[in-house]
This record gives sequence, structure tokens and C-alpha cells, in this order.
Amino acid sequence: MAGPARPPADVISDRAAPPTRRPATRLFAVLATGHGISLAGNYLSLIAVNLYAYATTGSATTTGLLMAARLGSGFLAGPVAGRLVARADRRTVMIWCDVAQAAAVAALALVGGVPLLWVVAVVTGAGHTVFTVALRTSIPDLVGAEDRVRGNGYLVTAKAFGSVVGFASAGPLIDLFGYRPAFAVNVASFLVSAAVLSWLPLHFGRPAVRSDNDGAAAAGGRGVPAMLSAVWLTVPAIVVVRGLEGWGSAAHNVALPVAGDPSLVSRFWTAWAIGSLFAYQLVRRRGRQPGERTYAVLAVVASLAFIAAFAGGPSALTIVAALVAGLADGVAELAYVTTLQARDDRARIFGVSAAAETLGLSAGMLGSALLLDLLPALPVVALFHGVTIAAALMLLGRRRTAKDRAAAATATRSSLAPEKGT
Repeated sequence: MAGPARPPADVISDRAAPPTRRPATRLFAVLATGHGISLAGNYLSLIAVNLYAYATTGSATTTGLLMAARLGSGFLAGPVAGRLVARADRRTVMIWCDVAQAAAVAALALVGGVPLLWVVAVVTGAGHTVFTVALRTSIPDLVGAEDRVRGNGYLVTAKAFGSVVGFASAGPLIDLFGYRPAFAVNVASFLVSAAVLSWLPLHFGRPAVRSDNDGAAAAGGRGVPAMLSAVWLTVPAIVVVRGLEGWGSAAHNVALPVAGDPSLVSRFWTAWAIGSLFAYQLVRRRGRQPGERTYAVLAVVASLAFIAAFAGGPSALTIVAALVAGLADGVAELAYVTTLQARDDRARIFGVSAAAETLGLSAGMLGSALLLDLLPALPVVALFHGVTIAAALMLLGRRRTAKDRAAAATATRSSLAPEKGT
């Protein structure tokens, strides 16, 4: 006897809010696992595409331009993603992002050639950005606002898992089987993620209803430039710091291959990923929800650890610094995402954040690459991460000033209030 027919995906999305948050959290853990598998394929493909591009064109410039195209498409997709995610069904958006990326990489695996390299760079750059904005925006709806730290912790752990598996498997897989099987693994990982999204009975939240004010704004400023300028008018300070954190991260990413041998680079990133794996465990044991202050403090700690990694000490100390940096990076990301998810306009803010992070990373890669031709790695990394540290300290100072003003205003109101009985 046939079982009951499965309701459409949109019905599941609207009606499948679980009676308790624990089942939803367990289902979200399955989603995070699928996302981790997708990220593993993505990191593997990132290395495979770059190596294939250089092997095909023989040009380091073309390889660099392909990376710039990927980052550029991600930057441009950020603000658009915020508007799209706020108005469309997020489950559908995420599934199509996976399918589009799988189709682009599959075409490269089957046909090959330089033109498809450009297609893959643009599609994967934009697709990854839109998917990330949709996922981050959906977490309060998926697991509940009170449990979003746990949900974000699962994603940080999945990201660390994906980076370890993807980066570690890239070299052996390409050496043994070539580029096409590596691309095929990436395609399969996207399809796994899409299948998990399609079948899990999770509540992704309802799209926002377009208001009359939105329509007036759209009518008053048509086109992408007007939309982008409107999006950037109100950017929280924490998002600016996050963009500058990308600027600092670019320096050690570019400097590592220059300053260390390949085996040390591999051990460095493995240690960093292991540190990230323990980020959620640390937050859970602490028992407090991380916020803006936690983010700023841990951004400083991570930057100091990255600088220490280039100080020229024994390799063991470099690995310890990488562990500390990974742990601090993981907790900082968890605190950052959790803070922005408390906002009503989180879809827009996550879109702006994606653009800011990509812009900081792109500018940092260009600037650090130019400086590394003139200076050793340590001063370049210290300079770029010094900017991150200064920005994070300014954020902490801004918070302290705001608290002092609030305390002074409260004291003033208390002194002006009439005493009882007068």
C-alpha cells in the first residue's frame, strides 16, 4: 500500500514548525552536516580550479583574474542577496544556489576550457554569497531566536570540518585521479546539500511583505547603483570591523606560501581548523550568549595570534598560534552572526556584510601582495592585522562610551524625578 503523498516544499516550509525546539535543532544539525559536505567540496574545488586554470593557461595573471572574478561577483551579489532573501522563499533560493553551482562545475568537468572557468568563477562566487546570506538569515526561524547560538555553533563547526576535509583531500585526489574527478566530487557535494534542503521538514520563515514605502523607494531610485547606495546608508559599526577583519585575513593568506614551506602551510591551516572546531564548545561551556563585545575582543586575539605566527619562532609555536587563531576566529564569527541575527532587518544587513567581507578580503589581497614584494612577511601581516586590531578597539571604545552616556542619562533622570511624598 502506497504511503501518504508528500506535501509540496512550500507547504512544509510554512507549516513544519516543530512543536518543540529540540527536534528542530536536531534537524538543523542534519542541515549543517549537508552544508559542511558542500563546503568540503567547495574548498576542494577552489584548489582544483586554480590549479586547472594555471595548467590550462600557463598564466599566473589569468589565475589571479579568475579569483578576482569570483570575489567580485560575490561582492556585487551581497546587497542583491539581502533584498532577494528578504522577499523570496529562502529554501528555494538556497536550493537553486546549490543547483546553479553544481551545473557550472559539472559543465567544466565535462567540457573543460577557459571560457567555462570564467563561468564557474562568477557563478560560484555569487552563488556562495547568496546561499550564505539566506542561511544566516534563516537560523532564528529554523531553531528559534533563543537557540540561535547553538545553530550558529553547528555552522562554525561545519565550516571547520569542510575546510579540513576539502583542503586535506585536494592534493591527493588531484594527484591520483586528476582534475575532473575533483570537480565531480564538488558537484556531488552541492547536490547532497540541495537534497538535504529539499527533504528536511524545517521552517525557513515567511518572506517579508513588500510595503508601500518599499515600492516608493524603488520607484524613486531605479537601477542597481541606486539600490546599492541605499543599502550602504546605514551600516552598523560591527559590519565595518568585519570588513576590516577580512582585510587583515588577506595578509596572512597571501603571506603564508611566501614565508613557509608547503608542509608548514598545510599544518598551519589544519591547526587553525582544529581550533575552530572547538569554538562552539567553548561558548557553550561559558554559558553566556556572545555579543558585540565578545566579537571585538576575539577579533583582537585572532589578529595577535596571526601576527605571532609570523614572528619567526619554532614551528611548534607557529602551530600553537594557528590553534589560538582558529579558536578565536570561530568564537568571533559565532558572536558576530548571533549579534546580527537579533536585528529585524537581518537579511539586508547580512547582504551588506557579505559585500563588506568580500571587499576587505579583495583589497587586502591586492595590497598585501604588492607589499610582500618589498617587505618581509612579518611587518606586512602586522600592518594589516594592526588595522583590524585598531578597528576592534574602536568598537569596544564606542560601546564603553555608549554605556557611559546611558548611565549618565539614567542618573540625570533619577536626580530630576520628584521624591515620594512631595
